Amino acid sequence: MKTVKLLAFALFVSSVSFAQTKSNAKAASATPIAAPAAIAAPVAVQTPQTPSQLKWEKETHEFGTIEQGKPVSYEFTFTNTTNKDVTLTNVKASCGCTATNYTKTAIKPGERGTVTATYNAAAGGAFHKTVTVTTSEENSAPKIITIKGTVKVNEVPATVTPAK
Repeated sequence: MKTVKLLAFALFVSSVSFAQTKSNAKAASATPIAAPAAIAAPVAVQTPQTPSQLKWEKETHEFGTIEQGKPVSYEFTFTNTTNKDVTLTNVKASCGCTATNYTKTAIKPGERGTVTATYNAAAGGAFHKTVTVTTSEENSAPKIITIKGTVKVNEVPATVTPAK
């Protein structure tokens, strides 16, 4: 008998706990749930980049065939054709096998500056490397200059082991 009373009490408690009252049902139907307002993320306004006003004598250099293990360099030259001083703010090679050096002082209008790219030539085969040049010119796109060529693999003569 105790079990029946306990079961009836548990059934009563569970039905009461899941039942809705009229006031809750009216409140739920009277106030519709609004969808959350979309939160607008701040939009960064990007100014279109224009080509650099520096005049490069050459943008690509072909080394041709070079020897393995002998680094090669080429000095790219440019002229400042703007009416303001220009500084090279960043010069970055596309990989660790290419080193760069560049004019670090401000280049006045009409003056010339340089960017030197040195390729390591440790690995054999064709290579095509880029150097990205960023300047202090307002809204100017970075300039990409290129070096390329082929590294001739040095053949190591085979040692002959005398027959015994």
